[in-house]
Amino acid sequence: MLFNSVNFAIFLPIVFILYWFASKGNLRLQNILLLISSYFFYACWDWRFLFLLIFSTLLDYFTGIKISQASNQSKKHIWLWLSIIVNLGFLGVFKYYNFFAESFVDGLAQLGLKANFGTIQVILPVGISFYTFHGLSYVIDIYKNRIKPELDFINYSVFVSFFPLLVAGPIERATHLLPQILKKRTFNYSKAVDGLRQILWGLFKKIVIADNCAEFANTIFNNSDNYSGSTLVIGALFFAFQIYCDFSGYSDIALGTARLFGIELLRNFAFPYFSRDIAEFWRRWHISLSSWFKDYLYIPLGGSKGGMWMKIRNTFIIFLVSGFWHGANWTFIVWGFLNALYIMPSIIFNTNRTNLDIVAKGKYLPSIKEFLAISLTFSLTLFAWIFFRARSVDHAFSFISEIFSRSLFTIPDFPGNGKVSIALLVLLFLIVEWLGREQQYAISHLGIKWYKPFRWAMYYSIIVAIYFFKGSEQQFIYFQF
Repeated sequence: MLFNSVNFAIFLPIVFILYWFASKGNLRLQNILLLISSYFFYACWDWRFLFLLIFSTLLDYFTGIKISQASNQSKKHIWLWLSIIVNLGFLGVFKYYNFFAESFVDGLAQLGLKANFGTIQVILPVGISFYTFHGLSYVIDIYKNRIKPELDFINYSVFVSFFPLLVAGPIERATHLLPQILKKRTFNYSKAVDGLRQILWGLFKKIVIADNCAEFANTIFNNSDNYSGSTLVIGALFFAFQIYCDFSGYSDIALGTARLFGIELLRNFAFPYFSRDIAEFWRRWHISLSSWFKDYLYIPLGGSKGGMWMKIRNTFIIFLVSGFWHGANWTFIVWGFLNALYIMPSIIFNTNRTNLDIVAKGKYLPSIKEFLAISLTFSLTLFAWIFFRARSVDHAFSFISEIFSRSLFTIPDFPGNGKVSIALLVLLFLIVEWLGREQQYAISHLGIKWYKPFRWAMYYSIIVAIYFFKGSEQQFIYFQF
């Protein structure tokens, strides 16, 4: 069930009404309803994989209890690794088996040897990378004595399966979400209105910007041999805005939807394209994943306490793992490697915590220095996105080689119609994002103090734009991860 579908537009109000009115404020009934709704939401994709979600939930629920009850550290260790191995084992089979099998065969072929490892034809369960990380963080936190296990299976299941975050995050922590699930929730009108406002902005980003940019980006990337270097740059730009508006749009809808039910999810994006260096970019892009790798991989590996070599080693590890998390393709690993290279100067010269404030805070325009820093950071990010989007590493290099040819200085050949209107919409979107960069999301405070008819005119304008500029329906990019 897509957030931008008619089915979800019917599903959400029904769950909302039952949640607040039929339950009559009974916390137990509310949580049961959320669980049933979440399982129904997930089963709409493929009901068979619902059993995998339930198994994963049962596994971490029981291993969490066993870790807490273990009489010594050795037994705790066994239960922890049981959860890790089984969880990552399922993830490996569904997501990475074919990649490793094919890579092994290709590697032997380079040595003149022949081997035949059969691949498996299986659909990747939607959201498996996200709910696997939910469960892993839970059992690791219990092992580290950061939290106590949740004994109520319904409550724990809601934490893992809460439908707004189930298939594409944000990746929640038990320390943040479970206390909200256990606490009595009352309807808050202002929070609900704010949630609807964030949903509206998320739909605009997804339907108007991301889906329309996708049409141009897909045409250019899928037929890159037919286009000039200047056109390929335009294609990369379209993809950059597609992936940002697609994923952050999903996160906006997820956060806004959760707020309708009195629950606050972790913020996942903080205007990353206005970053002044790569370190700042990664503090603002897919925040829940970046912080997950920091807390559960980087720090356990030693973090930055073991000297410069350990900092460099651990940084490369988390970026390569992050790339591999995104998909079973060497393009994602190269993308992670590039970002690790990008961030190295900040690590080596200890400047990775320089830009912690909001760029040009309290000002309408950035300084020339800030503008150049933002431009450089975005250009580096744009270059890395080529590998993220390309079919293969060879395709990425072919794409890049054409960009750095004489055809870069030719007039771009935009494929399709509506390119001017989409370019203007992207520009308008950037202006709104810039003006709202100090808020939780771009239109959080936009129009709040306006005369009511003007404020509602703005909301209706966004709705009209969503209706008139909707392109062909595109699945959210991060559903494949």
